[in-house]
Amino acid sequence: MKNYSKQREAIKEFLANSKAHPSASTVYNEVRKKIPNISLGTVYRNLADLQDSGEIVHLSVGDGTDRFDGDLSPHIHLVCRDCNGIFDLPLENDYGITLATESGFCPESSAYYVYGVCENCSRK
Repeated sequence: MKNYSKQREAIKEFLANSKAHPSASTVYNEVRKKIPNISLGTVYRNLADLQDSGEIVHLSVGDGTDRFDGDLSPHIHLVCRDCNGIFDLPLENDYGITLATESGFCPESSAYYVYGVCENCSRK
């Protein structure tokens, strides 16, 4: 783990409290409210470090924007193809990890995406 920094902690705290799966630019704009002199480069470096250390999850859902998630609990990402929203669906057990382990594989992480249309968009 990297040394503590005010910037890193602010980024991690923002992601832990966000359910929106924000992009790096959104993280930058929000963290800048607390730390006005933070640079976009600092945000990118800290996001990469937090991802490498397993403290956040990097999401690539096919919309061309990298997103980030501070929720490390087992869950599925529901991705709406209309509004590009990403919604969490909790899992009691990570069955993919269980199945992989039972087959002799040594899993390190898992990511689940279900693509479709969210409830709000389907009503339109």
